[in-house]
Amino acid sequence: MLEELSAVARELGALDAEDGLARMLAALVAASREFIGIADLEGNALFVNEAGRKLVGLRDLDAVQSTRVIDYFTADDQRIVLEQVLPAVRSTGYWEGELRFRHFVTGRQIPVLYNIFPVRSAAGAVAAYGTVTRNLTDSKLAEQGLPLASIVESSDDAIVSKSLDGIVTSWNRGAERIFGYTAAEMIGQPITLVIPEDRHSEEREILTRIRRGERIDHYETVRQRKNGSLIIVSLTVSPIKNAEGSIIGASKIARDITEQKRNLEKINTLAREAEHRSKNMLASVQAVVNFSHADTPEALKEVIKGRIQALANVHSLFVETRWIGAELSAIAAQELTPFRASGQNRVQIEGPPILLEPTVAQAMAVALHELATNAAKYGSLSTPNGRIDLTWQHESDGQVMLRWAETGGPVVQAPTRRGFGSLVIERIIGQLSGHSRFDWRAEGLVCEIKLRA
Repeated sequence: MLEELSAVARELGALDAEDGLARMLAALVAASREFIGIADLEGNALFVNEAGRKLVGLRDLDAVQSTRVIDYFTADDQRIVLEQVLPAVRSTGYWEGELRFRHFVTGRQIPVLYNIFPVRSAAGAVAAYGTVTRNLTDSKLAEQGLPLASIVESSDDAIVSKSLDGIVTSWNRGAERIFGYTAAEMIGQPITLVIPEDRHSEEREILTRIRRGERIDHYETVRQRKNGSLIIVSLTVSPIKNAEGSIIGASKIARDITEQKRNLEKINTLAREAEHRSKNMLASVQAVVNFSHADTPEALKEVIKGRIQALANVHSLFVETRWIGAELSAIAAQELTPFRASGQNRVQIEGPPILLEPTVAQAMAVALHELATNAAKYGSLSTPNGRIDLTWQHESDGQVMLRWAETGGPVVQAPTRRGFGSLVIERIIGQLSGHSRFDWRAEGLVCEIKLRA
């Protein structure tokens, strides 16, 4: 910057390039946050400091020196500069007023307080024009009661502007947070940096629609963060127009809805699972009711009540495993707990850990309930010294063999007809392609159930 300004001063003959004052002034110009520029008498730009170049979107001094002063203004204000500003400077030596610069990349309008004055050579002749220009954007917004810049910067959403070629021209903090790129990394870069390669065609379609003046509302798609991870976003894209109404770019608001989508998918999954479980439960209850018989309505009521309670008990076990299923040992313990009183040894349960999926677990719970109910009424559990040995094991074919053996009860005689309890077990196990066998031995009933776990 010091060398650039010294070269201009040397060309104009205004100051010795080695003069200490020249270097001090050059340092002040370089450090200034205001637009400071110099143009020759023909209106060609000679110098614009770094703050000024950033304000209007010029890259370097070469870009500055390929422009004219008139190019810095909007179309409407160019006429004011030619008809009012330059004649006033020639006659009075100074002009100050509000005008509008245009950004060379985005075309957006920038309200400024424009000061222009002559720069004289060492001999006293007017050698150039100088300007010190202040950006009035923030003050204008404040006057209108619209702190838009503050709103944009503090927004949780990504608010981005881009040219019609897809080049990023602004990038707020929300965009930095969502996509992981800083503004310095993205401004001047193609927006496709945050678009997965297989979705680049979306950007071409969006820009085509923007050129036609269309607005895209709440378009859900996938974008890519700096670390490569994918996110789901909802996009709203609108055309940006200049003072003449021409479309010069696009503004985009992107909202990260990844977590929202995940939660919605979880809700849908849970809803489908709840529907499946409800249907399964109702089918089990329906089967229990259909298989239930008794000699009196009151007895039938008690039978159905007991079987539904067995289903309810096994459902409490499903909760513990998040509906994966239930351990066979837990089902057996639950159904036989009333008969395993402290200090007694009437029920023995033994077998390896086996997790039964819900449908099989429900069937096994009802089967054990029927066996325990029958034993309590007529079998080994109806006498003080009777006992039950319940065992199970894995078979070589991948199925489970469960064996219920009663001893110490009343002398057993084979029934002349199958009871309702045995019919329920046969049907409920048979529905799962399993098998059940009843052996009415004199010392007690032996029931074997075989099914796939």
